Amino acid sequence: MPDPTVTDAGRLLVGHWTDLEAATGCTVVLGPADGMRAAGYVRGRATGTREFDALSPRHIVPRIHAILLAGGSAFGLGAADGVMRWLAERDRGFPVGVASVPIVPSAVVFDLAPLGRHDRWPGPDEGYAACEAATATVIEGSVGAGTGATVGKARGHRHAMKGGVGSWSVRAGDVVVGALAVVNAFGDVRDAAGRILAGARGNDGFTDARALLAAGGAVGAPFGHTTLVVVATNGDLDRPALAEVARAAADALSWRITPVGTAVDGDVVFAVATGDIPVGSPVMAELLAQDATAMAIERAVMRARGAAEVPGLAD
Repeated sequence: MPDPTVTDAGRLLVGHWTDLEAATGCTVVLGPADGMRAAGYVRGRATGTREFDALSPRHIVPRIHAILLAGGSAFGLGAADGVMRWLAERDRGFPVGVASVPIVPSAVVFDLAPLGRHDRWPGPDEGYAACEAATATVIEGSVGAGTGATVGKARGHRHAMKGGVGSWSVRAGDVVVGALAVVNAFGDVRDAAGRILAGARGNDGFTDARALLAAGGAVGAPFGHTTLVVVATNGDLDRPALAEVARAAADALSWRITPVGTAVDGDVVFAVATGDIPVGSPVMAELLAQDATAMAIERAVMRARGAAEVPGLAD
């Protein structure tokens, strides 16, 4: 049996465009033709987003049609134009009379250094290509928006390790909640027992980044850190409930990443509902979202290409 992933939530496709030479890429989550209810939550301060206001329960747009996650920092937001073009060709969007306007909330990670080139990033053609590649099978690791991701940068890039893309899903009866994570974190990534899986490395194993920083130690790279998460459910949740799911999923970041949500992190969580399965309690969906997010973060570093294979990182 294949491992559970975010597409188990139903009617979702995930596609990547990857540039290994430049160590960047983009990832698209395509919703069903009729769109999906959505909400969002911002955990970090160093964010790069587009159409994020459309996720507010107060916004006139009732549904979104895709989510784009991209490398390239703010430059990469332009890849959403290609996602919009792909959707428009299929008449998917918010009807405005003369046309249907696709709604594509987007967020980016900073991957302009140290792995690849600072003069290449995903654009409209690459966003379109990610849509063309989208399937129900989620490829994890050093792909798409996670291609140039790194983690554990409290001692600088040379002591960091690779991050990447991870996914997981959990089930309670007929309700499924899945998560897709792009992990490019400042902090260390830990497992459920608190052991560091990937993080800042010292001369003799891992450095505990949180302890180091709390004691006034190394600051490391002063920018370029973000974890992006898309949580999806087949449950019948409205947008206010999805906003709480996104907030709850953001809490799971602190279970696996230490430190997290700092002034140099740009963490963003999206939550979408694709189905109409009754959910007994919104709290159940929040707890399942936390479990799926925590495992997706672990898998993002466990499936990533090892640091020893990446020029510029410590062996």
